[in-house]
Amino acid sequence: MEIGKQIKKYRTEMEVSQDELAEKIFVSRQTISNWENNKNYPDVKSLLLLSSLFGVSLDILIKGDLEEMKDKIKTEDIVGFKQDSTIFSVLMLSMILLPVPLAKFGGILGIGICGIIVIITIFYAIRIEKQKKNFDIQTYKEIVAFSEGKHLDELQKNREYGKRPYQKILLAIGSGLLTIVIAIIMNYIL
Repeated sequence: MEIGKQIKKYRTEMEVSQDELAEKIFVSRQTISNWENNKNYPDVKSLLLLSSLFGVSLDILIKGDLEEMKDKIKTEDIVGFKQDSTIFSVLMLSMILLPVPLAKFGGILGIGICGIIVIITIFYAIRIEKQKKNFDIQTYKEIVAFSEGKHLDELQKNREYGKRPYQKILLAIGSGLLTIVIAIIMNYIL
């Protein structure tokens, strides 16, 4: 990335320290240091303030970083989505497997623990749904393509769009049936 070099170059040309620059654009000195050392990237607000302060256009300030920045954002989105999906999957599995044992062996405390797991699972479900809405991915095929950093063509996208309502209904019914079967088996075993 060139942005770190650009910030350092313009800062030294203005003969201001990292502390002084940080004060002018309302960030910490450590943030300026991280930008100059390419440890992280300024947000849009900071880029606009830097551009104005240095008296250069955004294009000049960020040079060839635009494509790299888009790729980085996309990669960060994919990684975040995968992490949230993994956490949600583990929580869903625990919601399917743990209620009966927790209720039988833990009594009220077990039911409380189960309630906490449910609340955390709902939090991650909402978070994933927001991400799916932001990236316009709903069906299994769309999610897999997104996770691999690929895009579906228009025809594939339209086909998947038609499947969305059916897949949600089938997923809900399947999850419910699986939970009931596992609860019956666990109740029988325990």
